[in-house]
Amino acid sequence: MMRYIYLLCLLLGLSFLSYAADKETIVERHGRLSVDGVQLVDEKGEPLILRGVSLGWHNWWAGYYNANAVRQIANDWKATVVRAAIGVEPDGGYISNPQRAMQCLTQVVDAAIEQGVYVIIDWHSHGIRLEEAKTFFRIVAEKYKDSPNVIYELFNEPVHQSWDEVKAYSIELIRTIRAIDPDNIILVGNPHWCQDIHLAADDPITGYANLMYVMHFYAGTHKQWLRDRTDYALSKGLPVFISECAGMEATGDGPIDQTEWNAYIDWMNKQQLSWVAWSVSGKDESCSMLHVGTDPTATWPEESLKEWAKIVRAVLLFPTFADE
Repeated sequence: MMRYIYLLCLLLGLSFLSYAADKETIVERHGRLSVDGVQLVDEKGEPLILRGVSLGWHNWWAGYYNANAVRQIANDWKATVVRAAIGVEPDGGYISNPQRAMQCLTQVVDAAIEQGVYVIIDWHSHGIRLEEAKTFFRIVAEKYKDSPNVIYELFNEPVHQSWDEVKAYSIELIRTIRAIDPDNIILVGNPHWCQDIHLAADDPITGYANLMYVMHFYAGTHKQWLRDRTDYALSKGLPVFISECAGMEATGDGPIDQTEWNAYIDWMNKQQLSWVAWSVSGKDESCSMLHVGTDPTATWPEESLKEWAKIVRAVLLFPTFADE
């Protein structure tokens, strides 16, 4: 009899531990992240894949930069990372209104920390604004240097710049951040909307730890050639983080290419690559996840989600690769 009681207690104890683990947030379970070889790893050195969504440009979709949106993304969609896309050059962006930009950013980062998910602070620019970027990252590094949740993204999508130019710019910002925050992950962009990752692989930044290099794809436009190019970068030892992706054309509109999206999901799972889908916004285009007029401060019912949101949410809720 005592043996059966012992077994019952053991089973109940395991069930309790499992329940307690489920109640832990992703950051509580995995802590501060680092890079080991090409792999993102947690504080125990175990491989980790982050999956999540990006908010749209803050200057156009500031309404979604609130704690309620982050709570839904973290709890209802089960995202483990959210990206705050702080627009730089367009009207209403950081250059013309830095106070508003920092307010939007702080609301999202603080909410992500409260929800226990990782958060990418994205300097969402297509051009080099080095001095403004240094000021921005100096402020955010000072504010969030002690938070294991934070990931810095230096340059959303270089368009016309060469890798030499992007590399030199990135090194200046890495120095700025590392003088304040020696550990948190930094994401480095590359030319041609972050699709020339092979150039970075052939001439990477040296002398700094915990750097990863960004690749962006839109499955309706970017096919096997970009997966092959990224495989080449990985084979050269370059750590890769897919900080923006979607299933339609590179314009952000057009039909969703489900076949290519599935191919990318399978490939990202195989290569253990983290990814962030674009975007939480209410624009009349297929990459915008919510219908026009959706209240960003309210709970989003199923009918407010567009096709793309439902596709991404399904993957977040039921990932095809067990990495946790």
